[in-house]
Amino acid sequence: MLIPFRRVLLTATRKHNGRLFSKSNTAFSTRKGLVLGVYEKQSNNDGIHLTEAAAAFDRSISGKLSEMLSISGPPLKKGKSRIFYGLHQDFPSAVVVGLGKSGTGVCGKENWNNCKENIRAAVSAGCRQLQDLEVAHVEVDPCGDGQSAAEGAVLGLFEYDELKTKKKVRVTTQPYGSVDSAAWQKGVMYGDGQNLARQLMEAPANHITPTVFANTIEQKLSPFAHKVAVHKRPQSWIESEQMGAFLSVSKGSEEPPIFLELHYKGSLDSAQPPLVLVGKGITFDSGGISLKPSSGMDAMRADMGGAATVCSAIVTAAALKLPINIIGLAPLCENMPSGKANKPGDVVRAKNGKTIQIDNTDAEGRLILADALCYAHSFKPRAIINAATLTGAIDVALGSAAAGVFTNSDWLWERLHKASIITGDRVWRMPLFQHYTKQITESALADLNNIGKYSRSGGACTAAAFLREFVTADHWAHLDIAGVMTNKDEVPYLRKGMSGRPTRTLVEFAAGLAFEP
Repeated sequence: MLIPFRRVLLTATRKHNGRLFSKSNTAFSTRKGLVLGVYEKQSNNDGIHLTEAAAAFDRSISGKLSEMLSISGPPLKKGKSRIFYGLHQDFPSAVVVGLGKSGTGVCGKENWNNCKENIRAAVSAGCRQLQDLEVAHVEVDPCGDGQSAAEGAVLGLFEYDELKTKKKVRVTTQPYGSVDSAAWQKGVMYGDGQNLARQLMEAPANHITPTVFANTIEQKLSPFAHKVAVHKRPQSWIESEQMGAFLSVSKGSEEPPIFLELHYKGSLDSAQPPLVLVGKGITFDSGGISLKPSSGMDAMRADMGGAATVCSAIVTAAALKLPINIIGLAPLCENMPSGKANKPGDVVRAKNGKTIQIDNTDAEGRLILADALCYAHSFKPRAIINAATLTGAIDVALGSAAAGVFTNSDWLWERLHKASIITGDRVWRMPLFQHYTKQITESALADLNNIGKYSRSGGACTAAAFLREFVTADHWAHLDIAGVMTNKDEVPYLRKGMSGRPTRTLVEFAAGLAFEP
């Protein structure tokens, strides 16, 4: 979608490469920028190796680009960039970005496609550099992979500044030169989907309450109303479904809970068993009576990251018109301390009748997911995947490199892993041993305890073992995404902040399932 240019009047004069740019007469934001790619030399004797689009641009200006690259410094390394002014009258600013070595593909050690990741990172860097110059329209070299280039542009330019008076220039992008337009548009939709999750996760908790979250997703799905049904289930419905674990968490807050249920009917076969995606939707997690430390608690506005990624994936699937039936379930509430809140030692009853001793009210995500997972089975699903910012332990184990996957299905794992290699948003399989189940089934007062017997050991694994107590489906996976919730500088094409991961991997998985024979 093209956004109207932001006009910014500038007042200085710059001289570069023998040309004067009078900023007093130029609306800088109406000028176009260009991002082009260059590969690393295979050997010192090689010449400059431009992409197809960059080479065509170079020919159009009689080799000036190659000349400037040769005399302006050492060869560009992967992820580095160099900007040139005045090379072409249509593009006063052109950024050349390093793509690394050509011909790279899937790396078995890294579990991703090096070529795709290099393109995303390089294009992102070039677009941001032009955004810093307040260039509002950028044409992007597809670099041989229009989808990855589009993802890099869309993801790299995102910044949550909705509540700030001073905002960054909004940049519109389009492919430069010959490109597979369908691939580019697919990349835009993948990037927009992850950015929706980032926007939901980044917004303050007083702006994204359970009700506002549900309304936002409903609005995002409204263009696809002929294929999508949205049900915003109120507290009375939750009570009628006997979701006692979910209700026990929500009762501590003044904000009413919502059980958001989305039905995307993309398959021509209405009887096709659906893929069910379940997302933890704690719109703010104080820890409850087991109160979290104040330092960093503001980040718990994103504790609904599971719901954000799952719902955003369904919005993207609808935009892509994937031929698959998907159901999304998001139990939405806050976890707050009050006179009505859960107390350590309380016992509650989940939808499947199992009783749970709550020894730590800050282990609330597994409680709301327990009821949602029970409900998911009523749809006789093809597979169930739940996503949740569930444990700090997964961050200790994997950091931000990958989301942890706990699954009872090799079939499901193989497809999730394949999808993550394509997107570069990696997943890593974790154990579901009976060793961990014993630690949550030995409870003094109830069938289960919401924390492991040895609370400091294997916390991510005992949390997954707890969830498995509410699963009977043959194909189920739990994605613990707490470690990938935020980005500092680890993913070069995402700015610092909430990451929206692993939205694109969920979309790619659904797409793979949709077109599977």
